[in-house]
Amino acid sequence: MHHRFSPREHRFEYGIFLWCLDLDELDVLTEGSMWFGRNLRRLYSFRDDDHLVEAGTKGRGIKAELLAWLSGHGIELPADARVQLVTMPRVLGYVFNPVSFYFVHSREGTPLWAVAEVGNTFGEQKPYVVPVEGPADDQSFAVLVPKHFYVSPFSDLDIRFDFRLKSPADRLRLCVKDVAADGKTLLVSTVLGERRNIDDREILRLTLRYPLVTLRVIMLIHWNAFRLWWKGVPFHRKAEQPELQRDVLRPHAGPSAPMENRRVE
Repeated sequence: MHHRFSPREHRFEYGIFLWCLDLDELDVLTEGSMWFGRNLRRLYSFRDDDHLVEAGTKGRGIKAELLAWLSGHGIELPADARVQLVTMPRVLGYVFNPVSFYFVHSREGTPLWAVAEVGNTFGEQKPYVVPVEGPADDQSFAVLVPKHFYVSPFSDLDIRFDFRLKSPADRLRLCVKDVAADGKTLLVSTVLGERRNIDDREILRLTLRYPLVTLRVIMLIHWNAFRLWWKGVPFHRKAEQPELQRDVLRPHAGPSAPMENRRVE
C-alpha cells in the first residue's frame, strides 16, 4: 500500500508475493526446486550480483557482500550470523526491486541489524542500516535517516526515510515513511503478508495468482506515476540535484546508459 498525503493525496493498494530467503540455504533451495535456481535460468532465479555489489567485488556471494558492506560501516558481525532477505527474484530473467530487506540475527535468534536496500528505475541502489528498536523479543528495527537518493520524480531528495520493520515470522509487517524536515509525513508505504512455505506446489499457485509479478510491479509504478503527473504533482528530474544523491551503488552513468535493472538473460 502507498498513501501519499502531499502535495496531492494519492493512494493505491495491490497484491504481490515476496520471497524470504535464508542466505545460507540458497543452494539447498535450488537443489529442491524445479522452479527456482540460484544464478541459474529458471522461472524464478536469484542472482547474487543483483544485490549490494560494489565495483570490483562481484563474485563474493551475497552474504559475504552484506557482511563486508556492514563491516565498512563499522558493524562487525560473526560469520555464522543468520541473514534473511525479503525480496523479489528474477522472473524469466527480469528483475526489479523497489526495496529489499535484510534481517540479520545471531544463531540464537537475537536480532542484530536490518538493512533496507532501496532501488530505482535507473538501476541504482542505496542501502540503509536499520538498528534494533526495543527489547530483543520484540524483533523490531527502526531508524529515521536522510534519504539522499533519487527514487521517484515526485519526491524530494532532501527528506528523510522512516523505516519501521519487523523480523519475518508467521506475519510480515514492513513500513517506510517519507518525512519532511518539519516532521510532516508525506508518504506511507507498507507491506503486509503471511508466511507460506517454499515448495513447487506453492510456487505454482502463486505464479497463477500473480503472474509475472515483477513486470506487474514496474507497470504499476509507471501507471501511478502517470496518475500523479495528471494530478499536477511537481516533477523533479534526476539531474537537478546531484549533490543530494550520495553513497549510491551502481551509479547511473548518464541519459544514454542502459538500465541495468531491466537486463534480461
